[in-house]
Amino acid sequence: MTVDQPKLFNAWVDKLAERTNIDIRDFDSFLKALHKRHEFFHSAGCRLSDHGLDTIYAADFTESELRAFFKQVRGGKTLDSGQILKFKYGMLVEFAVMDHARDWTQQFHLGALRNNNSRLLAALGPDTGFDSIGDFDFGRPLSRFLDRLDRTRQLARTILYTSNPRDNALLATMLGNFQDGSIAGKMQFGSGWWFMDQKDGMERQMEDLSQMGLLSRFVGMTTDSRSFLSYTRHEYFRRTLCNMLGNDMGKGLVPRDEKLVGRMVQDICHHNAARYFGFNMP
Repeated sequence: MTVDQPKLFNAWVDKLAERTNIDIRDFDSFLKALHKRHEFFHSAGCRLSDHGLDTIYAADFTESELRAFFKQVRGGKTLDSGQILKFKYGMLVEFAVMDHARDWTQQFHLGALRNNNSRLLAALGPDTGFDSIGDFDFGRPLSRFLDRLDRTRQLARTILYTSNPRDNALLATMLGNFQDGSIAGKMQFGSGWWFMDQKDGMERQMEDLSQMGLLSRFVGMTTDSRSFLSYTRHEYFRRTLCNMLGNDMGKGLVPRDEKLVGRMVQDICHHNAARYFGFNMP
């Protein structure tokens, strides 16, 4: 989607063309190549996609506009801000439709303000530790995006994460608008992420989900660090969850029933995710 950086975008499209053995000369062949890669990952067992975005993009577009924008960028020309927004929104919709067609879960990690230190970005490259919590406004565009997919019955299972705790209530209540009963907990408010995957951030996320959604359907903790020590983060999450529920039991906010509450803990830590993603797990 990086049409705001034509050189980078075109280099990636060239690599995509080589990998798929498709001559990407227009927008239609571009989509054909993307579908081919989506099918490849599906055949390898992939069932989730993940988009790291500062915000959700939403601007009305037509197919002819997307074709024209793609041709313009492939020719090395620069799009204006309105055209960039339309193209990115168009691609988000295309990706979402692909995920729905193959029964995937789409994930969106929102709200990080990346690469703040330009001097060190130039020296070390992107994603090297100079990111922070952002203050993006994405309520209205998120509503438009989800509603567009829901209208055509092409809204896949969705998990939304935010790096800013101020947006917890926004996401928890927005997702409730699009629960359709087809899958239990279809629209998920994701676990505390990045700056929030620590005790306070986890507690805030689960408390807001409990207040404005349904904690018992939560699919639990995730991590994107891909390191061995990530396993400890899941253990930390489990201890935090149990501590919260234990305190609620002591205050009389939930039944003092260890079997009932214990079953919910097991669901959040394992069974909900196994059912939700369709994993064949014990």
